[in-house]
Amino acid sequence: MLLITILEASMTHSKEDGYIGKVEFSVENHKQPYEITLYRKKNNKEWSYSLNFLKDSGGEEEIEALEELLEEDDEIYEQLIEAAKSKLQEEE
Repeated sequence: MLLITILEASMTHSKEDGYIGKVEFSVENHKQPYEITLYRKKNNKEWSYSLNFLKDSGGEEEIEALEELLEEDDEIYEQLIEAAKSKLQEEE
């Protein structure tokens, strides 16, 4: 399993938008860090996400391998969700 290091995390919640979280993280042996944006609408139980390089673009193979890993390994995906949820801030 790849070692993931959380660099920064945040999450907000509002009645209109549901949950929106961001996690910046690095992956062992990958050249560039990533940012994942997590979304969960108010009446939905499933999380959706968007994965991008944090700053500079890296190798297409690396981000594709990470996408595949997130789809297959619930433990890593949950780790990122939990990192964001730990920083939850409620909005009015």
